[in-house]
Parts: sequence; structure tokens; C-alpha cells
Amino acid sequence: MKVIIAAALASMFVTTTSAQDSPFRKELKRGDLTGTNMEIVTIISEIKPGETSMLHIHHGDEPYYFLEGGLIELPNGKQVAIPTGAVGMNVRDVPHGAYKLVGDKTLKVLTVHIFEKGKPLYDKPPPK
Repeated sequence: MKVIIAAALASMFVTTTSAQDSPFRKELKRGDLTGTNMEIVTIISEIKPGETSMLHIHHGDEPYYFLEGGLIELPNGKQVAIPTGAVGMNVRDVPHGAYKLVGDKTLKVLTVHIFEKGKPLYDKPPPK
């Protein structure tokens, strides 16, 4: 169950619009990771019932913490409750996301993206 939640929930809300222009996220702070070729971006994202996330990757690690939980539906129709306080990490270049928020609660999540300078925050997964 923990694997299903980790793979499904931390999509950070990429929609059919450009991932970098996601209407769900609000960038709070951006800076360089000292002594590296990496950036750190702190984001708060909110996704409302009926909104959908698509499968995507990050070019670095993405720790997350759910400030407000909710109910998601996976592509196979299975519904998974995301509790408030759920934490985890999406690792570099591992596809995640691909769910729809169902129920009547808005999800609110704090993320910290640690990724290569010059790369986008989000990207489509490479073809298999």
C-alpha cells in the first residue's frame, strides 16, 4: 500500500497544460544548492476535486509533505486515501503521478525540488 501511495500521490500536479506553468503550484523560494550544479525550489501545490495529474518525472529528488489529504483515483479505477501528514520522496527520473482527485477535499502539498540547473521542474517520462 505504501508503494501505491508513493507512486500515485506525489505527482505535484502536472496537467495537460505546460508542466512549468501548472495552475496548481505556487513557487515559494528558489536558490542554488551550495557547491553543486543543483537548484532547490520550495512549492505549495493545491489540487481540487475533479482535477487530474499526468504521469511525469523530475530531474532530481522531490521530498513532499501533505498539509491536507484527500482521495485520489488511479488510472485502473482504484481509489486511494492520502492522509494529512503523509510524507515521502520521488526520486530522480522515476515516473509518478497519473491520478484524478475525487471526493470533496482539496489536496495541499509542500514539495522541495532538488534538481539539475538548467533542467525543467517537470518533464514527460521518456518512451519505453
